[in-house]
Amino acid sequence: MPQHDELPIPDYDHLQTGALVSRIRTLDAAGLQTLLTYEQGHANRIQVVQAMKHRLSSLEAGVQPSGGDPAATGADDPVAASTGSKVSEATSGPPVNPPSHGDPTNPAQPR
Repeated sequence: MPQHDELPIPDYDHLQTGALVSRIRTLDAAGLQTLLTYEQGHANRIQVVQAMKHRLSSLEAGVQPSGGDPAATGADDPVAASTGSKVSEATSGPPVNPPSHGDPTNPAQPR
């Protein structure tokens, strides 16, 4: 059984299921089999095991790994997701103050 340090995806145990399903697409059959063996020996999450078996059968049928780095952080990383662009005074839009429904100058009201 593979050890945690031998896994092709770092911090494997801390990733959510959605992130795992996304990242296993970058692995070849050998790396995926290593993860599958580890998963079955540890958490044995049904959804993860099924996704890995499905992907493994796809790889055996000739599908190529999607490329990319399985260790890269992306939208599934809460730290990376929280450091996105922030709205500032310079980038915010003009203030919006919609007219009331009783305003006769409101072009949206029927006349």
